[in-house]
Amino acid sequence: MTRTFIFRYLLAFIAAGSTISGCTKKFDEINTPKNAISVDKIDGSLIGQAFAQAQYGTVAGQYQVGQNLYADIYAQYFATTHINFNSDQFMETGAWTNIWFNYYYSTPATQLNFVENYTAENNLALANAIIKVWKVIFYHRISDYFGPVIYSEFGKGQTSVPYDSQETVYKDFFRLLDEAAAVFKANPGGNAFGNNDQVYAGNADNWLILANSLRLRMAMRISYADPELAKTQAEKAVADGVMVSNTTNAGVLSTANSINNLSTWTYIDEFRMSATMCSILTGYNDPRLDAYFNQAGGRKGGNLGWHGVRNGLPSGQKGGSLNNDHSFVDTKWLPLADGGANLRSAVMSAAEVYFLRAEGALRGWNMGGSAEDLYKSGIRMSLTQWTAASPAEIDTYIASNAKPAAMNDRWNSPAVADIPVAYETAGSFERQLEQIITQKWLSMYPDGREAWAERRRTGYPKGYAVINSLNPDIPTTGLVRRLAFTTGEISTNNAAVEKARTMLSGPDNNTTRLWWDAKPLELYPTPVN
Repeated sequence: MTRTFIFRYLLAFIAAGSTISGCTKKFDEINTPKNAISVDKIDGSLIGQAFAQAQYGTVAGQYQVGQNLYADIYAQYFATTHINFNSDQFMETGAWTNIWFNYYYSTPATQLNFVENYTAENNLALANAIIKVWKVIFYHRISDYFGPVIYSEFGKGQTSVPYDSQETVYKDFFRLLDEAAAVFKANPGGNAFGNNDQVYAGNADNWLILANSLRLRMAMRISYADPELAKTQAEKAVADGVMVSNTTNAGVLSTANSINNLSTWTYIDEFRMSATMCSILTGYNDPRLDAYFNQAGGRKGGNLGWHGVRNGLPSGQKGGSLNNDHSFVDTKWLPLADGGANLRSAVMSAAEVYFLRAEGALRGWNMGGSAEDLYKSGIRMSLTQWTAASPAEIDTYIASNAKPAAMNDRWNSPAVADIPVAYETAGSFERQLEQIITQKWLSMYPDGREAWAERRRTGYPKGYAVINSLNPDIPTTGLVRRLAFTTGEISTNNAAVEKARTMLSGPDNNTTRLWWDAKPLELYPTPVN
């Protein structure tokens, strides 16, 4: 099938893995499923299992180095507290990027490629349609990290595999979603993969809703890069039927052998709630505060109140009582042995969809409602998902004029923003957009990959400036815009990497903006010092 290509990635994976810290080696050992299917053992009888593992690998594979130390931090959901981890100071660690990239291409990408080809060759139309939707989920996560990615030529046996530009890949996503949606509509009530599908147990009707909702996400992602295409695709998605209830939220099933992605790493004390999160949640008196985080006082929580850590602390400011004095994630995200609930790993929610529609309406698109009404529905859906707040309590929150709070912390942090919860009907476009994205950011927790993408696309929430930057190209008020192409790719696929670099809008570093990251700089907000 793709043995030469896969072997190259496996060698790179092994080499990169030998350079990572001891704690990451333990992570690999704990979080690699013992029954993982290798490519040489996949056949038609195992396509369901291969797809299930690809789903889990997409959301949870190499979570520490692929999400927690990059996206979760740059989204400012969390701040690192480990003295040796410098990604929070805008310093990319090549070995970490290598491990995640090589894992993605050697495992879930290979499984998806096999299942996509097998289902097409054997006329398994519904299964093939589901794979196409998941392929969009899988590849947009990679492209949103790097920009150009190995995509159309993956799995064809080459030893040098070319990259596709991000624009090309994103536009192909709409083609895949068109093809998948047509099959779902032709097979109402159909099922494929059954219980091997870890998201909807094979329910084709729910996959159609996810496909339309994902189309809306992809459309909004390109709203600054290609506004006409974005409008067309967004309106098409809403007209076709997107998520309107938490009953169709998409998340990958967690089991004892494939635990929630965040839970894979909460057995170690290496991060805490960010000051940005704390300023917004406490200032709003947000019901989700107690649902998302424990009070400070230890990894399992205490009674010291909710306190967040500023991002970008130099090593000299870490250690000591930093962890004990600041809030960790809520117990539900701890390992099962510590009382964790093993929640599904998030893919997409109805709350996110309402906020996508709210932004679309703000832009003048036909989203089936006004920006204000859709904004309020998004908040209501999120609070219903995460809390036991009554309808009356939710209405009170939605009408609240509360604003983010100043932090009584060692950094004398001011309020991170001045926007209230209550929708400002007379506010400017940017003011209303900030409200929509801030609530969207709250609702997507703890999916840092989406939150980081949205901070880059819109600039919201503004967040705090980092305390220190080790990256000479990025000031403390800046933001990492992408990850650089991996050293493994540079050494083993150099010609393709060099071509991919010509597809970028600038140098191959952390400051170059992706294709969709095209908001005019004069409109881009500056983080708060």
